[in-house]
Amino acid sequence: MSQSRTYEVRTYGCQMNVHDSERLSGLLEDAGYARAAEGTTADVVVFNTCAVRENADNRLYGNLGHLRPVKDSHPGMQIAVGGCLAQKDRGEIVRRAPWVDVVFGTHNIGSLPVLLERARVQREAQVEIEESLSAFPSTLPSRRESAYAAWVAISVGCNNTCTFCIVPSLRGKEKDRRPGDILAEVRALVAEGVAEVTLLGQNVNAYGSEFGDRQAFSKLLRACGEVEGLERVRFTSPHPRDFTDDVIEAMAETPNVMPQLHMPLQSGSSRVLKAMRRSYRRERYLGILAKVREAMPEAAITTDIIVGFPGETEADFTETLEVVREARFAAAFTFQYSTRPGTPAADMPDQLPKEVVQERYERLLELQERISWEENQKLVGREVELLVAEGEGRKDGERRRLSGRAPDNRLVHFAVDDSAAQRLRPGDLATVEVTYAAPHHLVADSGVRAVRPTRAGDAWAARNGRAPQAPGVLLGMPKVGVPEPLPAAADGCAID
Repeated sequence: MSQSRTYEVRTYGCQMNVHDSERLSGLLEDAGYARAAEGTTADVVVFNTCAVRENADNRLYGNLGHLRPVKDSHPGMQIAVGGCLAQKDRGEIVRRAPWVDVVFGTHNIGSLPVLLERARVQREAQVEIEESLSAFPSTLPSRRESAYAAWVAISVGCNNTCTFCIVPSLRGKEKDRRPGDILAEVRALVAEGVAEVTLLGQNVNAYGSEFGDRQAFSKLLRACGEVEGLERVRFTSPHPRDFTDDVIEAMAETPNVMPQLHMPLQSGSSRVLKAMRRSYRRERYLGILAKVREAMPEAAITTDIIVGFPGETEADFTETLEVVREARFAAAFTFQYSTRPGTPAADMPDQLPKEVVQERYERLLELQERISWEENQKLVGREVELLVAEGEGRKDGERRRLSGRAPDNRLVHFAVDDSAAQRLRPGDLATVEVTYAAPHHLVADSGVRAVRPTRAGDAWAARNGRAPQAPGVLLGMPKVGVPEPLPAAADGCAID
């Protein structure tokens, strides 16, 4: 294979897919490929797919159709499809799109370079799907998207049986990494300049179930607190069923674990939760939130909610609105229920008409927008320390603003003068005062109060060919910051 062959990875879906795409990029670069320059046609295009949403299939096959004439005009170009939809559809992909060269599943992403070479030599499509994980993906090479923040997978798969979810059948049963392996990866990342890690799992707080330690996750959080140089720790997504008091205590007592929690609700109706097989009821969920806020009053809590699950009545939906009012979520990722063949919910009676689901969805959206705005307004006038982000949000070009994330993960766009603009790099810390609140972001236009250059900023500078920052006046107290945002994904499936 020529060393000059280029690649592009297109990612759909959840954070686990984003992290898998970092592995796919690492594998390809390890095999001699180079990332394609923006605006150029790659020699290899890899689709890392999601199967959670109903339109995932149409989106994939539509994109494959658009790529066919591109491939026809570029001899030697290859197309590969992996991820959850590939695990589900298997050989159906090359039947519907015979110009696809490689299909691989969620359990064998490490096979991609070999399958591409085999397809090239044999001049025929290669479809290879494994039924179970042979090696934990974190043993594979990786091309991290961020120099200053990193995903760290602690488990893959899920042991839950939610009736709406197809993920367990595609990702398999939960498989946990050993704590020593996780901490070794965290320490290695920090040594490279990473300031923040996000611990990833399909059901992150069930971690330890495979080796029989019910407190393994809280122990892991506390152990991350002892890693020198690791200044922010986050995790996603926990399941309310497994959310125990020892985890709340570990969050509150470990300084570098951030006051932020994303915990899917899915429905505020206990009747609907039972039909979903969610293993908790509204009282249990609200009880967890109360304990979290008692231990961490400053915590920002976000959630996922499904509208229009089969059989959901107006009374059920009203209960969801009641929980949203009581919970006061900082934000909610809301989804209209979509049928997924192969899930129990797909065959349930009383599937709701589209117009009913749409009307309820709009009511929920309106309520949550108002709550998010009200909660954000409480922060106006408060100083927050931001981890400066790279290319986050659309305000970067307005009024010479940069963007960053506060400890509670809120997005803040902040004004900088020429001096601050020259000093600040993604990965550095800036202290600002919030001057304006919108439902989905905050603005700080009164100037930067303090700047602290960090090793994370140095790592970003090194990656981007910038000279390291000379030691300067360090203002403010040393706290640090947040993983960069997810790349845009076609369909937002949630780890839950």
